[in-house]
Amino acid sequence: MNTSAIDGGITDDEAIALHRAHLSKGRSQLAAMFGSLVEQSASGARVTTTDGHEFLNCGGYGVFFTGAGHPRIVAAVQQQAEKQALSTRLFLDPVVGLAAQALTSVAPPGLERVHFSGSGTEATETAIKLARAHGKRRLISMENGYHGKTVGALSLTAKSFYQDPFRPLLPDVQHVPFGDTAALADALGTGDGDACVVLEPIQSEAGVIVPPPGYFKDVAALCREHDAFLVVDEVMTGLGRLGAWWGCDLAEVRPDVLLIGKALSGGVVPVSAALATPEAFAPFDSDPFLHTSTYSGAPIAMAAARATVEVIRDEGLVDRAAETGARLLEALRTIAADRAPGLVREVRGVGLLIGVELVDASQAGELLLELVDRHVVVNHSLNAHPVVRITPPAVITPGEETQLLEAVDGALTAMAKKC
Repeated sequence: MNTSAIDGGITDDEAIALHRAHLSKGRSQLAAMFGSLVEQSASGARVTTTDGHEFLNCGGYGVFFTGAGHPRIVAAVQQQAEKQALSTRLFLDPVVGLAAQALTSVAPPGLERVHFSGSGTEATETAIKLARAHGKRRLISMENGYHGKTVGALSLTAKSFYQDPFRPLLPDVQHVPFGDTAALADALGTGDGDACVVLEPIQSEAGVIVPPPGYFKDVAALCREHDAFLVVDEVMTGLGRLGAWWGCDLAEVRPDVLLIGKALSGGVVPVSAALATPEAFAPFDSDPFLHTSTYSGAPIAMAAARATVEVIRDEGLVDRAAETGARLLEALRTIAADRAPGLVREVRGVGLLIGVELVDASQAGELLLELVDRHVVVNHSLNAHPVVRITPPAVITPGEETQLLEAVDGALTAMAKKC
């Protein structure tokens, strides 16, 4: 264990003790499984720990699409912090207008209104409130979907493990199988234009589940047929992660509300947003106090959001995600088939959202550990424990691609030898 002083003037051991004393003991125990490493700095696709080791970051739950500490985003945030980090919330703020303009300029056509917030789950709450303001009291989401853990969002997050300790949740919530249009049609048919449908283009926390071709168009058509409110959660998939600006673009679908988060931060300042059509946003247009938050549209976060959109656009990161993702997916499938056919059920994904499904959850945990040993960070899936998710930044270099593939090759080879 490194005992030298780190940022803040404390040692690694002291940092770990503080987590145990004041934060989550469970989180500390989880960290211990990975060697109780303490992060010190990050840049691009790299994160450095206090003991001087450098890791390739293909995790971060999708936040680092533009890499960590992108110079343009950091500069924009620094300049805004020096000028005005927060606003009075009484006078008009030009920075939030510019951020909204940048975001809507790359959004699916017709999504012209924006409500900014701090996290993906807050964006989900915004969508729920908009739906209810339109009289859409019934909520329909997909089994194993993930939309956040505040009470409203948790009602949509279809996993009893996370829901049960906090019941009762919102009433009139129904979960149907993802990819099953007949089940959705049956659910919509039980009401009279009173439903709101919420789903992801690809279910990320469910283990990177890609729906059947045409599914999204069918969902949109069913919503139109039954006068249902359609909310598409692109907190993970939006802003280029799938090799397109939006999963909605790939499906040629325009929802009533589109949820954005993670990548919008630029890996610098947490920020999320709900984009809506003027018709869907009308209740918030008519009363500016109906849905508010002290930190909504904070100038420092708006500087990050605007700069992030500009970086993704100017550096062609959407196309890079498509090209890099296709290479990685093909290579990872070959490695899995060659090195561990008895361990890996499937490698699947779109763009830079890739899932490696192991035969069981313990093997997924072992793969995470093996990759950390090879200085690569990836993530588990909250709703699908056998699935390891790989979400590299779009700025990953060819050399870093090679490092990732060699690490996976070595990890699966080592695991196969133990069987």
